[in-house]
Amino acid sequence: MNPQAKTNSSNVIFLVIVAALGYFVDIYDLVLFSVVRVKSFTDIGVSAAHMRTEGEYVINMQMFGLLLGGLLWGIIGDKFGRIKVLFGSILMYSLANLANGFATDVHTYAIIRLIAGIGLAGELGAGITLVTETMDKEKRGYGTMVVAGIGLLGAAAAATIGKHFTWQTSYFVGGGMGLLLLLLRVGTFESGMFKHAEQSSEVSKGNFFMLFSNRKRFLKYLACICLGLPLWFIVGILVTQSPEIGKALGAKDLLNAGTGIMYTYFGIAIGDVVCGFLAQVLKSRRKTVLIFQSLSVITVIIYLTSTGLTESSFILICLFMGFAVGYWATFVTIAAEQFGTNIRSTVTTTAPNFVRGALIPITFAFEFFVHRYNIVSAGFIVMGIVTVIAMISVVYLKESFNKDLNYLEY
Repeated sequence: MNPQAKTNSSNVIFLVIVAALGYFVDIYDLVLFSVVRVKSFTDIGVSAAHMRTEGEYVINMQMFGLLLGGLLWGIIGDKFGRIKVLFGSILMYSLANLANGFATDVHTYAIIRLIAGIGLAGELGAGITLVTETMDKEKRGYGTMVVAGIGLLGAAAAATIGKHFTWQTSYFVGGGMGLLLLLLRVGTFESGMFKHAEQSSEVSKGNFFMLFSNRKRFLKYLACICLGLPLWFIVGILVTQSPEIGKALGAKDLLNAGTGIMYTYFGIAIGDVVCGFLAQVLKSRRKTVLIFQSLSVITVIIYLTSTGLTESSFILICLFMGFAVGYWATFVTIAAEQFGTNIRSTVTTTAPNFVRGALIPITFAFEFFVHRYNIVSAGFIVMGIVTVIAMISVVYLKESFNKDLNYLEY
């Protein structure tokens, strides 16, 4: 049977919806700690003096979990199937989030966030891989666009629930949504391309080291990772450190990082939909990503030159900065389309999580320039560096729009 045989359209739509809802819960849980950090730490007895350092400890544990999980779920997805990753990852982070509501000290909190991070790492990569392998090659961009557009609204849900309910309830809601989603997962089906690859005994499946055994393949993988650097610099540093940046710019109001992150994610969700649609219209993911990367530079320049910022103008800028880096789904789709079926899940799952992990060296570089110059100048310099790297990566990669994905890597 041809692995690319057309699947019933209603089944494909159901698969896209389930993947989108899974990513919604994934993003909800991913950003929830940032939203409820102060509330939860205050309740478990963390002093104001240690709030920032203990917060960095917990978030780094979660980020480390994402790195570990990216490897784990990517390999499982190529060896045993994409559906198993969707079930296993969401079960792990759902149970971890339920447990998080009972945390009473920082170390327990951090260990649970590590486990949650491992679980959270699998959702997007498996979902995008499944959608790209199941949909018609001419239309798969629409599928990944819907997954990301709905999924990223999970950040807004986390901010809303975290604001109006206790931090324990916020974690319980995340865990509960995940467990309910498992019921929907019963109706999903495995990728035909994976089933076809599974029957091939002479090819290695889910072998992470294959990405390093061939120079061309390694450079292609590295380029896929570097594509996403500007997004995490903007969200992880420019928006997260907005109170300090606002002070340097002489902001009229105290800029709230939580509010900034929420509106940035709103912008990313809108941008993902527009980016996906534009790629379909232009029939080029590369051109589309280059347009958005150029736009992101413009929005950052506006942000870092906006003296006397007010809360409303900051929100508007965050919305536009988020929109400009709203090529996350397209970035993951490009990664999925660059590699064969036997290592596609490994790439698609590890690449976005390595981008998140790249925030660590980017932070070190940012702090270096802050101490050498000032926080605003550091923002300009690092944004310039990550954008140049990302643009070179786009140019290096071959256009993957409308590419036949039914092939293997040897």
